[in-house]
Amino acid sequence: MGFVKVYLTYLKKNLFMRLLLLFSLITVITIISFSYFIYHSMSQAAINRELDIQKKAMTNVNTYLGEKYEASQSILFGLYRDSSLAAGVTFMLQHPFQEYVQHSLEQYKYNLGGTSTWNDGLQYFKNHVEDDSDIQNLMLYSVDQQVLYVLGRNRQLRMVQANATHSYIPEAMALDSKSVSLPNIWLREAAEQWDNHLYAVRTPINDKQTLKNIGQQIVFFSSDGIWKVLSNEKEELKGTILVVTPDGGVVFDSSDQFYGRPYPYMDQIGSLYENSVVNQTAYVTKLTQSKGDFIVVGMMPKAELATSSRRIGTTIFTISAICIFFTILLPSLLVLNVARRTNQIIRFTRKVRQGDLSARIPDNREDELGQISRSFNEMIDELNQYIDRVYKADIKQKHTELSALQARVNPHFLYNTLEVIRMRAITQGAHDVGEMIYSLSMLFRSFVQQKKIYTLKDELEACRLYLELFQIRYKDNFTYSIEVDRKLASFRVMKMSLQPVIENYIVHGLRSDSNDNELHIRVTQVEEFIHVQVEDNGNGITPERLSELETFLKTEEKEGESFGLRSINQRLKLLYGSKYGLGLRSEPGKGTTVDIWLPMDEGKEVYHV
Repeated sequence: MGFVKVYLTYLKKNLFMRLLLLFSLITVITIISFSYFIYHSMSQAAINRELDIQKKAMTNVNTYLGEKYEASQSILFGLYRDSSLAAGVTFMLQHPFQEYVQHSLEQYKYNLGGTSTWNDGLQYFKNHVEDDSDIQNLMLYSVDQQVLYVLGRNRQLRMVQANATHSYIPEAMALDSKSVSLPNIWLREAAEQWDNHLYAVRTPINDKQTLKNIGQQIVFFSSDGIWKVLSNEKEELKGTILVVTPDGGVVFDSSDQFYGRPYPYMDQIGSLYENSVVNQTAYVTKLTQSKGDFIVVGMMPKAELATSSRRIGTTIFTISAICIFFTILLPSLLVLNVARRTNQIIRFTRKVRQGDLSARIPDNREDELGQISRSFNEMIDELNQYIDRVYKADIKQKHTELSALQARVNPHFLYNTLEVIRMRAITQGAHDVGEMIYSLSMLFRSFVQQKKIYTLKDELEACRLYLELFQIRYKDNFTYSIEVDRKLASFRVMKMSLQPVIENYIVHGLRSDSNDNELHIRVTQVEEFIHVQVEDNGNGITPERLSELETFLKTEEKEGESFGLRSINQRLKLLYGSKYGLGLRSEPGKGTTVDIWLPMDEGKEVYHV
């Protein structure tokens, strides 16, 4: 019920609220969808970027370990290239150390004090240890003598007996291993090297002449040297990079968690293909080095990547919220402004419907609503003008007709009565009385008769009948004339637009004691006007009275004063406009001239007058 009430109150009858709600829904859905797409794309891009950084770091580690493996091999390659040096080292590995020393002394005498191969051999290996800071120990193992020669960073040589009765080193050396591996525990003990951050590279030593295996070279590298190739990515590097041997030994661990113990997830690593794969908790990348037979593993926990995704999500959410706020706020203000202006138009139309024709919409803007407001105001102005021109004129006309013709209640009774009186006057010999009654009867008939089109000819005929009555009354003391252009006779005029002027002269201007009373009616065309001039030689009007009459013509008509000059003037202005009406000119004792300006109305418009 609450939803229905809200719908009926705010939505059903409010178009702008529905449009605003629809626009808001579309905007919110669009921005949220777009934001989700951007978030998903940016999150995936961030993940790919982090994985690419890790993959690059893994490639560098892989390359670095490959180089270290090649470096350990190149030590022996350099040895084999020098025959004298190779012969001395071979003799050392195949004979007891005392015989090797005796042999070196003989070589020294033979070379007349030159450098012995013994010293050259040791110096060769010491130089390599000194040149590579990652080498912690370099060891040479003699298969025949079961002796381990150990060189450390201090450049001192140590000999460790490695016979099978006291050590497992021979068994360890017998295992076939050419890969990168963890240092054997017996080799660690022999070298007194217990650092967990080490890896070993073992290479067989063969007799250059017979190619028989005579021993092995074991190099202990520090795995901390791997950090040198990760220095550029260290700040941006996320996750863990591991280097493990095929049996699970941890050669390098960037997280420092698995040193000194087998990697517990080796089974899972072994089942993965190379490149990035995803499990439930992390992204795992695997690279295999065939030369050194080691595996570089990169692990990127999803929880660690989620931090970057959350930052991206927070940024996108904030931007989206701001966009939603402004994309709804600004159109809402615009829509509410349009709604306010529209409601203003509705409010003023209701005022007009209730009869307030003075209401105007105060909106002067140039947009569509402003144009509607101006059109509404213009329509009300035209409606007022139409009412003034037609309905007020119609009311005045009816009022004039009712005031002038009280006998309209039953005109046929009046006509019949006048006809009986006229016939009685004729039978009694009063022919002038009969003519007056006849003229009066025709005059009344013209007043009462309803015609759709009332012409200038009809109005002049009514004036003629009226004047005939008074010409009979005053006999030779009064004369009149009517001059009219025949082409103007068919133009429409307002009923009783001239007769009251004639009546006004008879009542106020006629001099009963004079025998030269004259009245002239002249009708001419002046531009777009019909000019009717009624001129008499009566009493005239004093300037003071003439001024009062001119003011009187402009005032509103009061009850009892609807008949006369003001009635004609006001009806003409209401019906046709302000440029039509009548004017007065008079001199006391000389007469009065009334100018009446009528339109050239050919009957194209129909006025109910």
